[in-house]
Amino acid sequence: MRSDNVTKGAERAPNRSLFYAMGYTKEELERPLIGVVSAHSEIVPGHAHLDKIAEAVKAGIRMAGGTPVLIPSIGVCDGIAMGHIGMKYSLASRELIADSVETMTMAHQLDGLVLVPNCDKIVPGMVMAAVRMNVPAVVCSGGPMLAGTYDGEEVSLSKLFEAVGAYKAGIIDADKLCECETGACPGCGSCAGMYTANSMNCLCESLGIALPGNGTIPAVSNKRIMLAKRAGMAIMEMVEKNICARDIINERSIKNALACDMALGCSSNSVLHLLAIANEAGVPLDLNLFNEMSAKVPNLCHLAPAGSTHMQDLDAAGGIPAVQAELIKKGHLDVDALTVTGKTVGENVAGAYIKSQKAIRPIDDPYSATGGIQILWGNIAEKGCVVKRSAVAPEMLCHSGPARVFNSEDEAIAAIYAGKIVDGDVVVIRYEGPKGGPGMREMLNPTSALAGMKLDKTVALITDGRFSGASRGASIGHVSPEAADGGNIALIEEGDIIAIDIPNASINVEVSDETLAERRANYTPLEPKIKSGWLARYARLVSSADQGAVMK
Repeated sequence: MRSDNVTKGAERAPNRSLFYAMGYTKEELERPLIGVVSAHSEIVPGHAHLDKIAEAVKAGIRMAGGTPVLIPSIGVCDGIAMGHIGMKYSLASRELIADSVETMTMAHQLDGLVLVPNCDKIVPGMVMAAVRMNVPAVVCSGGPMLAGTYDGEEVSLSKLFEAVGAYKAGIIDADKLCECETGACPGCGSCAGMYTANSMNCLCESLGIALPGNGTIPAVSNKRIMLAKRAGMAIMEMVEKNICARDIINERSIKNALACDMALGCSSNSVLHLLAIANEAGVPLDLNLFNEMSAKVPNLCHLAPAGSTHMQDLDAAGGIPAVQAELIKKGHLDVDALTVTGKTVGENVAGAYIKSQKAIRPIDDPYSATGGIQILWGNIAEKGCVVKRSAVAPEMLCHSGPARVFNSEDEAIAAIYAGKIVDGDVVVIRYEGPKGGPGMREMLNPTSALAGMKLDKTVALITDGRFSGASRGASIGHVSPEAADGGNIALIEEGDIIAIDIPNASINVEVSDETLAERRANYTPLEPKIKSGWLARYARLVSSADQGAVMK
């Protein structure tokens, strides 16, 4: 056992004495030491209840003969960080989380980990660390928030962001905005749509690194506490059998996750995070594989923001096992891939079925024959860009219009709120990439403002930054190379015609190569926006979005 390095032998008497100082007993130190990495805090609604989840995990570990060791993790609430400088820290925090989990695990020689995250960057950050160290690990998230209510309908956070746009456009008044504000988020959990947090928690199930139910059981359900106890018991079996993270997360399981991504209509951020996880696992993965998978795996779910259903509906319909069972019918999953249950994917989902077609369509009657994510290429994005195709209105799958160019999100949102964006426009927001932002801000405010103003079916957005999983419409992000790296997005000028063809995976500015070359000769990149602190260091070391925005 790895923990023997801190608990066994006469030479480790000083180490043991420090455990005794905290009240550990001799018997506890003779058992495997299991880190319970909890992102509990009082600033993230998805994490406010993780103290209870972590306690249930600890109970499961003890029941199965281990000694739990609680350790902390930071976590950014993307919703609270949205629309200001705070969002620059969100993606960057993923690397800090991975590094801190590695630090705590290796410094204290823990034998295994139960990872207790819930929201956006915390989930992939913890998984990246487990795969990097290749230790036994189980993910046990805090579960999704229940949908709220507004105007007699079920809603989630995306509706509130859109309500701001509607208010700015004079479509609703201050009282209606307040009604939405107080009703959209009724309690703890990750926001109720298929946003990034829930996407990654569902994909952890698909990867096999989390138990069935991890992605969809509501945060407030008794089943979530039961799941946490079972996660604690599962890690003990993994430690005993020496089943490590890379035994679970490998080329087979990543392809399974890609298939589920397409079926579920996950956040476009899932592209960044799967690339980063694959990088840690040493699995070759590039953007071409996303399109190959999208071409053959149909989209079975239209959860918010793509549709009106929420995570509680997906859970009631059978959850991820029901989706997986549909994909297996057409041979889209590797059923022999190992999972943290100690069983294969096929064994886990045996007997699963769609219990309600409200949230999951049968594979023979999908929302679309193609998957929820599409990668586009062209002279704007020579290394690719990403769109959540399942959340794009059919009339916007092909669009051509004049560029409205902004060098920051702040400039763009001011123009949108001022009514300066009109039908047909293509809003270009640049210098918001991993390096140029720095931190590749999510831009839920611009997309939601346009949706609230009823422009989401007539206006497209393009950025080297990224969009929230709560965004909908023709919101095309992750443009690579980014403007700060000299990408052609930096050369687009006001009024240039931009042609978008999502079905044919293309995006181009309609100017000649000669014109682009002339513009490049006169191109001067903007000064770095952040010149000191952690983000300045991040900007110097971060890779491009098509590589997962991992640290070099």
